[in-house]
Amino acid sequence: FWKNREAAKLKQIESGNADHGERAGVTAGKNMDGFLALMLDVIRNNGLKDAEIHQGRTMLTLPGYFRPTKLWDLLVVHNGALVAAIELKSHVGPSFGNNFNNRTEEAIGSACDFWTAFREGAFGAQPRPFVGWLMLVEDAPGSSSPVKDKSPHFPVFEEFQGASYLKRYDLLCRHLVQEGLYTAAAVLSTPRNALETEAYSELSPMTGLRQFVAALAGHVAAEAARIGG
Repeated sequence: FWKNREAAKLKQIESGNADHGERAGVTAGKNMDGFLALMLDVIRNNGLKDAEIHQGRTMLTLPGYFRPTKLWDLLVVHNGALVAAIELKSHVGPSFGNNFNNRTEEAIGSACDFWTAFREGAFGAQPRPFVGWLMLVEDAPGSSSPVKDKSPHFPVFEEFQGASYLKRYDLLCRHLVQEGLYTAAAVLSTPRNALETEAYSELSPMTGLRQFVAALAGHVAAEAARIGG
């Protein structure tokens, strides 16, 4: 992830079209390609070797209900049925507050739009697909320190009180799955020096990468058994 961001920045600098600050590492690179490669291995190794796995931007849109279309990061289609739709996100400082709220609203809204479209037959008559959401967050003081909230009329739920943004992402992922909005949701944290150390952490077993991959593998294997991989 960090290597891809750094490569993206260098590429923009060399081209003479560099963005300012952290934006350069976002606009020019495919920062989550390592996770995409992992998802591809999981899909191919669990019975769907011949599935259509789409990564190109022109092939990543699905119809919505509240809006015409939604762009995903990875789509898996087999025998005309949607097997999986996955979204991969990253959140790097220094701005964590506003971006956390934006990411939260986007994740909830996209899921509501998707499942309403599914209910209304946008994808035809088929079993529920796997819908995944994975977030990689920079492990920094701004994301790991306690955060205060102001709610003058009614109290904030206790689990959110004093929770850091990393903890809030963990709670978000738990709730997204608990409420049936996503089949699996994961959050990982990684410090900026992981460019050298490759260090990363999971916030909890329920929202870790292992759980996400296991859920995807199980869904793909079940689908392969149902329709013939």
